[in-house]
Formats: sequence, C-alpha cells, structure tokens
Amino acid sequence: MEVPFTWKVTGWFMVGWSPEFVTGEVRPLHYFGEDLVAYRAESGELHLMEAHCKHLGAHLGHGGTVVGDCVECPFHGWRWGPDGTNRYIPYQPDKPNRGLTLRVYPVKEQYDCVFAWYHPDGAEPQWEMPDIFTAFPQYETDPKAYYRPYPEFSQIAEREPVHPQIVAENGPDSAHFQYVHRATVTPKLLEWNVVDREWRFLTGWPVADGDDPDEMALRIHSNMFGLGGAISVFAGQSNHRLIFACTPVDDGYSTMFYSIWEPRLPGDESDVPPESVRKRIEKQFLGTVWDDLEIWRYQKYVEHPALSRVDAKPYMALRKWAQQFYDAPPTRPPAAEPA
Repeated sequence: MEVPFTWKVTGWFMVGWSPEFVTGEVRPLHYFGEDLVAYRAESGELHLMEAHCKHLGAHLGHGGTVVGDCVECPFHGWRWGPDGTNRYIPYQPDKPNRGLTLRVYPVKEQYDCVFAWYHPDGAEPQWEMPDIFTAFPQYETDPKAYYRPYPEFSQIAEREPVHPQIVAENGPDSAHFQYVHRATVTPKLLEWNVVDREWRFLTGWPVADGDDPDEMALRIHSNMFGLGGAISVFAGQSNHRLIFACTPVDDGYSTMFYSIWEPRLPGDESDVPPESVRKRIEKQFLGTVWDDLEIWRYQKYVEHPALSRVDAKPYMALRKWAQQFYDAPPTRPPAAEPA
C-alpha cells in the first residue's frame, strides 16, 4: 500500500502476548524495519533491543542465551545488559567495551499484551500507554472478572500490506459495517473527541426494528492510543473488552493483533473459557478482523476523498490528529515483493 506518509510511526505498538516470552529464553522479532531480540530475564522482566551484537554482528535472537539480566551472544559470549551496554567479554572479563551499546526499546506489559515504544530517532516515550482496563472505569475493571485473552480469544495477521493509519480510519466509519461485516443495522458514530494523544469515540448500534432511532442495543467505547491501535469496551448486548493493534514491520507491511476479554460465566473461576463461550466469540467477533483485511489488502489510499456530509467532519479530523505521529519524512513507495 502506497501512502503519502512514513511507515516509521511514533507511538506504542503491540509486539506479542506475554506467554510467548518465556523466562530465560530469547525470541527474535522484526518490527519498525529492524531486527530485534526480546528476552525475559531470570527476574521475569521483559527486555527488547536491537538484535545484532556489536562485536561481529551475530543475531542474539538465534542461539543467544539469558544470563541473569543479560543476553549472551551465541558467537563469542559477549553479554549485553537490559540498558543495552556491554557487560561482559569472557576473554577479558575485567574490561567490557563500555563504548558499545545496543538500542533499547521501552516495553510495557498489560494483561498478557506486550507493547513497545518506537520513535524513529530513538527518543524516550512521550506519553504513557493507557491502561486497557482503567481507561473505562465506568465498567468492570477487575481482570479476574474476565477469561484470559490468550490464546483462545487472540488472533494475529502477519505482514499484511496495511498502514496503521488505514486501520485507524475505520474508527469514524460506521457505514462499512453493513457491507463488510454484514450487520443487520447500521451503527452510528454518537460522539468523538481528542484527549491528549488519544482519539476517543462512541459508536451506538440501534435496536433492530425499534421505534426510537436513539435507542441503542449496544454501545462501543473506543480509545485509540496513537496509531498503534485501539482499546474498546462493549456495553449492552455484549459486555466484553478488546484490543485491535497494528504494528509496522517494514515499509509497506504491518502485523495486526486482536484480543478479547470476555466476562466469565457466573460461578466459573477458571481462566480458560469453556467451549460454548469459545465458539460464540469466534463466530460473533473473531472473524471481523478478516472481513476488514479483505478490503485493506487491496485498498488504494485516497489522499483527497469524496466524503459524504455525514462522515466528512470526523474523518478529516482524524486524519489531522494522525499527523502528530509522523516524526520522520514520508517513506518511498515499497518495492513489490517477488511472486
């Protein structure tokens, strides 16, 4: 997908689920156009940094090992600390190379979701990642009241030709539900506003065949935490929470993450949802990601769209809000991948 802005977007981005990062193990990742290594130290703390050892360029995520709070290179045993500094060289143990450092990416874990901060110039986080639960204090905020999101209620779509702003632009677009998701009623964008770095909006689903057009069977409160994604809470016919996140991989491609927190059945204390709940959530909600992808994969970005009177104001306001997350110049159009 060719867009008139960079793929190196500033913000918080999801890079996986906590259970994927096992204590004492390394894991190779690739996001933001960079090879990365994630490792969970023996203390349990998760770290993320550039992947290639500054000694001779070995990839720390392929064969590297965790030693205390450091990751050890599989090539010559050089150890790198969570701050990116060289901590140990086995054949000169009293003289690590303190002039060498690996770039470190700040990491936050929330309710089994892992987020990394990215800035094209390596600047420190400019705002906090909002809390998935306390962002909506008017609804149930105890994570124990919900089934675990991973792995039963989580999906990933890897390396798709979709820019994070395209995903964000779904927010003010209520009309597509009838055609893309086969909704029986057309939801309404009831309100939207900008709070600091967040775009917050409320979508209402009218009661089917109701006499009052303002009576809603379902309300969805959503907060976009920059262009990295949105956290939402459903109130009405459904009462779950979800996150839909989009993380740039390389110029031209992103990976998308989707997780749902479904309320436990009365009296059920298990973290694992029963089969009946799994089937219902899969049928009603998990498939919506793939519905949108069928559009996004082939969509052309229209810089000056011919919008209707209904969606023009929120749509263009969202595009203006999105401009603050571009701290790098526009990316050149990506080359086509070989067939």
